[in-house]
Amino acid sequence: MALRAPAVSNALFATTAMFPTMATVSRTFWKGLGQTLAANGTRQLHTAPASASAQSSFVAPRNVLGLRQPFAKMTPLGSLMARSYSTMSRNGPLSQLRQLPKPGMVGLNLVQQRSLFGGPSNAQLARLEEAANNNPHSASSQASFYSALMRANMPKIVVERYDTGKFATNSVVDKFYENAINKLAQSEGQGLSSDKVKAVSQAVGTHLNAGQVGKQKGGSGLKSDPVYVVVEESLMGSIFKWVRWIASFGLAVYVSLVLITLFVESSGVLKKVGGATSAEVRPEHQNTRFSDVHGCDEAKEELLDIVDFLKHPERYNKLGGRLPKGVLLIGPPGTGKTLLARAVAGEAGVPFFYMSGSEFDEVYVGVGAKRVRELFQQARTKAPAIVFIDELDAIGGKRKSRDANYHRQTLNQLLNDLDGFDQSTGVIFIAATNHPELLDQALTRPGRFDRHVQVELPDVGGRLAILKYHTKKIRLNPEIDLTSIARGTPGFSGAELENLANSAAIRASKLQAKFVSLTDLEWAKDKIMMGAEKKTRAVPLQDKIHTAYHEGGHTLVGLHTKGFNDVHKATILPRGHAAGITFFLPHEEHHHTRKQYIRQLQVMMGGKMAEEIVFGAENVADGASGDIQQATQMAYTMVTACGFSDVLGNVDFKSNYEMVSPETKRLIDNEVRRLIDEAKASARDLLKSKRPELDLLANALVQYETLDKEEIMKVIKGEKLPNRLEAMPDAPIKIPDNPIVDLLPPDQGGKGGSDSSGPGVHV
Repeated sequence: MALRAPAVSNALFATTAMFPTMATVSRTFWKGLGQTLAANGTRQLHTAPASASAQSSFVAPRNVLGLRQPFAKMTPLGSLMARSYSTMSRNGPLSQLRQLPKPGMVGLNLVQQRSLFGGPSNAQLARLEEAANNNPHSASSQASFYSALMRANMPKIVVERYDTGKFATNSVVDKFYENAINKLAQSEGQGLSSDKVKAVSQAVGTHLNAGQVGKQKGGSGLKSDPVYVVVEESLMGSIFKWVRWIASFGLAVYVSLVLITLFVESSGVLKKVGGATSAEVRPEHQNTRFSDVHGCDEAKEELLDIVDFLKHPERYNKLGGRLPKGVLLIGPPGTGKTLLARAVAGEAGVPFFYMSGSEFDEVYVGVGAKRVRELFQQARTKAPAIVFIDELDAIGGKRKSRDANYHRQTLNQLLNDLDGFDQSTGVIFIAATNHPELLDQALTRPGRFDRHVQVELPDVGGRLAILKYHTKKIRLNPEIDLTSIARGTPGFSGAELENLANSAAIRASKLQAKFVSLTDLEWAKDKIMMGAEKKTRAVPLQDKIHTAYHEGGHTLVGLHTKGFNDVHKATILPRGHAAGITFFLPHEEHHHTRKQYIRQLQVMMGGKMAEEIVFGAENVADGASGDIQQATQMAYTMVTACGFSDVLGNVDFKSNYEMVSPETKRLIDNEVRRLIDEAKASARDLLKSKRPELDLLANALVQYETLDKEEIMKVIKGEKLPNRLEAMPDAPIKIPDNPIVDLLPPDQGGKGGSDSSGPGVHV
């Protein structure tokens, strides 16, 4: 009986599976016979296309179940329909296969059936495969199929099917997948280590639970075909990672900059490459001489010893004399302390090292002490020399427990360098300060600053000398007498007088004048003392009248008070905070008697008394508030400090006024009130007797706004001022016999002619 080719092929393939030694012989004989059948009835084991070598190495018939064979439904007659056993698709219709129960009804009895060779039968695998393909979203169907494949020793099909990602998974399916990968690796001699297997398990579990693991499709876990796992971070994790990286980078950059700065500061690289920095002190050769310094003759005499020592040091070394190591110049700002130090260096012809106290300390700790050392080292190399530190209180202030460490380091280094100076070195240290009470006692003690030189404000002679010196630089009218300017600038420093001369020159240049006149100097003086004129300020006529009588009262009381300061000028032009002002030229007196104090009180109260006489007590403007404040302070000084009260006697109450008993304070208040009332009465009596002069002077002030002493004397005598232009030529004021308040609106009577500070008087 002739054998059918398919039956023979099936029988031989089963024999080959039982007896592997017969595989080579039988496969060679039936190779040509089975080519046609294999073309229609074979399946591809991989979901991905296999290589050519793999395809040629082994091709199985369509209906034979083996270790690498497709699953087919075998009939008793051995006739099978051609179909594909791919887990992805089939060539034959599913209706021709035996229908399996519903996926949910597949029980364990079906899965646990065994074939002749100890594994599932072909029919059982086919049914499970069909159920898994029909229910791709059922994890239980997939688990049943994977279990049967693992018992049939087909782990590679499990891996390929799982890697497609088209079938449902759960923890049981993932476990089968993990076992299949490990089994494949062991079968090829490349078993995964326990750590690798654990990593794959964790990656698969994370993918199912957290959804933060992405798995690369393909890959069986072998060395030649690895499984790629990518862990995706959460948003907060990414933000935290970036913040940590930025903070670490910023800290590294900051530390690097600090180290580089410290290296540059300590090594002096920039100084060698680019020259001296701004903080480096260079010696200066001064051209200033003592002839350029005016207004402080006593200070110049004290510094002449320093100049002589620098010029002739052998004289002092021969006799064993010791000059002071340091000289401290004390005085208000602008009095010429720095100029004196430069003049000392210029007279001696030695290098001059200048540095301000604020230039030592910077943002980095230790820079101040380093610069002090460098300053004195350079001075030693250039000896004989003069080291001058301006504003010494910036680094030499009194030390306190809460002071910063760098501040104490700078001061300690300065004290150490001052102690290290020897008289034979020829270096003189000079410093200047406006606040000697703030300096540390260790700095001002003998041995460091042995000599303290007071540089006071210039007197009238000093001011005149300073004005003459600075006006040499400008084109001044040769007929000008600067004495009046010098007398009218009490309390001016040398710097302010220099500014006065410069401001006058600028004004003359704006007016295109050929020379600087006395008017320019007066204008500059008034601007410095009271501010610029408010020419654009609209002042009502009633306010001008109030201000004119107020300033006229000050002027007349000052003129007719014997022994008082000379009247210089009166004006009703608003300046600064004052609506008007009367200037007096004070005498250069260092002692004031009780009578002089009383005269000043009378002049201060003259303005208010003039308003009371003309307008009545109820219509006095508030411009007299400044005069009342000055008069009260002066009266308190007379009673509490000067002993000018017969009731209180010669007792100092001003130093400890808080400790004075209430009864004594009441007596002090009564004495102050008595002095002011007496001054008011004296001023009132004088102005009543000079009422015509008061009216004439007030009328002239309204018409001309500003009058000097000569013009004031002419006006009160009834003379005209033909050379003056009237400020209000079309509205001359007629002084009535009755108070002028009758001519004003009721709401204007109490305003006066000034702002809150009121018209003032300079005494």
